[in-house]
Amino acid sequence: MISLTDSQKIGMGLTGFGVFFLFFGMILFFDKALLAIGNILFVAGLAFVIGLERTFRFFFQKHKMKATGFFLGGVCVVLIGWPIVGVVLEVYGFFLLFRGFFPVVVGFIRRVPVLGSLLNLPFISSYVDKVGESNTMV
Repeated sequence: MISLTDSQKIGMGLTGFGVFFLFFGMILFFDKALLAIGNILFVAGLAFVIGLERTFRFFFQKHKMKATGFFLGGVCVVLIGWPIVGVVLEVYGFFLLFRGFFPVVVGFIRRVPVLGSLLNLPFISSYVDKVGESNTMV
């Protein structure tokens, strides 16, 4: 079993609450306040989980500057008060930032009993394989 430090446990909680508030804010027709709270909690939780220095190095790598700009720019746009535009920018930046992790996530989900059988259906499997392959190219 993986052992977590206290700050990582706090980070997992903050990240979870951040995802909850982001999801809830989108369900409630892009509520500005919920989306802003979700963004702040998500980024703070990520910093707690992997540490401030590693978070900074992850976001500000030279080849990820475009993705970081879109993600953090989307956060700022949400905080300014344009939630729909901000969320679109954030989602694009998120996929650019984390595209290297998608094949790992797909491989993990394929080993989960119910979800794995869904991903192995013919019409879904071909799409998931295509997305996984295109995301490995940087």
